[in-house]
Amino acid sequence: MIRSLPVQAVLQLRKGPASRVGPDRIRLLTAIQVHGSITAAAKEIGLSYKGAWDAVQALNNLFERPLVVAQTGGRKGGAAQVTPAGEAVLAAYARVEDGLSHLVGQLEDALGGGDVDLTSLIWSFGMKTSARNALRGVVETVTPGAVNAEVTLRVSPSVAIVAVVTRESVTDLGLTPGREAIALIKSSFVILAQGDEGLRTSARNCLAGVVIRHDQGAVNDEVVLEMEPGKTLTATITRGSGEALGFKVGARAQALIKASHVILAVD
Repeated sequence: MIRSLPVQAVLQLRKGPASRVGPDRIRLLTAIQVHGSITAAAKEIGLSYKGAWDAVQALNNLFERPLVVAQTGGRKGGAAQVTPAGEAVLAAYARVEDGLSHLVGQLEDALGGGDVDLTSLIWSFGMKTSARNALRGVVETVTPGAVNAEVTLRVSPSVAIVAVVTRESVTDLGLTPGREAIALIKSSFVILAQGDEGLRTSARNCLAGVVIRHDQGAVNDEVVLEMEPGKTLTATITRGSGEALGFKVGARAQALIKASHVILAVD
């Protein structure tokens, strides 16, 4: 009789229904620690340059402190360093993964010979979202209105995002000051403007930062704005707008986001 392959545990860390940290991103983080370069790390694990940058941004936005600090250097690579917070995540992930694998081995031994489907018992419950931006923070204020409420989410000491949601959503999600939540923002909802001088606009959110990436496409461009180390926003703009406004790496820019375009999620 041929013995089936042993069941293996797949560990994912999740904060809310947005970003997830699983084996692939942990491998990328480990490779960055070894090579000191996002480009070299991506090449080692078989990721594209853009895919690696996207993963790093998701990792940094998921945790309170950035896991990777990088200096952009184009596709030829730039310096990147795993922060103490990143090292702590790697160490904790390894310990939990070892413990989980041990427990799964015990479970498989205990259920050996039975007709229980282990695959249905052990599964990853991480949820994906189509929103390009997922920023974790803490609810700072809730201003109720007759129908809707304005919620301010403090993403970092210098960055806050305002969302307008229904009063029913505030109650259902338990959105009170001190409650952790995640702001989900589609990249197509982010409007970019040059410079960082204050603009008079109806958009409730006006977030200044530095362009750290500008990927050009046939129809649309993708621009990544770093508000502060480890906190980024991605915007999708037309190719024509990208050419007209010339968002070059290192240039200052502003992201304009309507409060009604911000979706809040909690655990």
